[in-house]
Amino acid sequence: MGHLETEKISLTVKALCCIRDDRILFEDLNFEVGAEQVLLLEGKNGSGKTSLLRILCGFREPDAGEVFWCGQTLNNQYYAQMMYVGHQDGVKHELTVRENLLMTLALGIPGSCLIEQALEKVHLQGYDEVLVQSLSAGQKRRLSLARLLITNNKLWILDEPFTSLDKNGITIVETLMADHIQQGGMIVMTSHHDVRLPGINTLQINLS
Repeated sequence: MGHLETEKISLTVKALCCIRDDRILFEDLNFEVGAEQVLLLEGKNGSGKTSLLRILCGFREPDAGEVFWCGQTLNNQYYAQMMYVGHQDGVKHELTVRENLLMTLALGIPGSCLIEQALEKVHLQGYDEVLVQSLSAGQKRRLSLARLLITNNKLWILDEPFTSLDKNGITIVETLMADHIQQGGMIVMTSHHDVRLPGINTLQINLS
């Protein structure tokens, strides 16, 4: 599959509605995110932030409305360009650090960043053969985010990416995000932390 041209990449939501337990979380939601942009979803707990991410990932259907990728309904091309990191780390504790990343490569489209380079960027160099169950919570989180670096995905969907990270870990992840945007990517995310991305075009939607 050829690379999409940066200026043509867009994620568009039109009249989206989500209902849970007979309660409307949000309705008539409209937005568009383009290349080199971050969309930060805000709102109190239960406002529908994670539900919206799940809709964007294709894990659940919206109750009304549509989602478009580059002007088309979601298809295999979209899912090949999208990488999701949820609130949970999503790594296999019985495997080593390297084995987890090799599994990610087997399921996705390899990017230009090698495993060794990704581990260095998330400050896990030298941990290749360490079992994930031996890592700290912050290290597991950084490993889960290293998966973003080794695959070729224009759209990152991140649910609370700073969970379990200390100040240094948060800085590392903010650097990774800024680099991704500057390379023509886009990010849709939730966060309870202040996001510091100076010079990055950041949009905000409050679902409360």
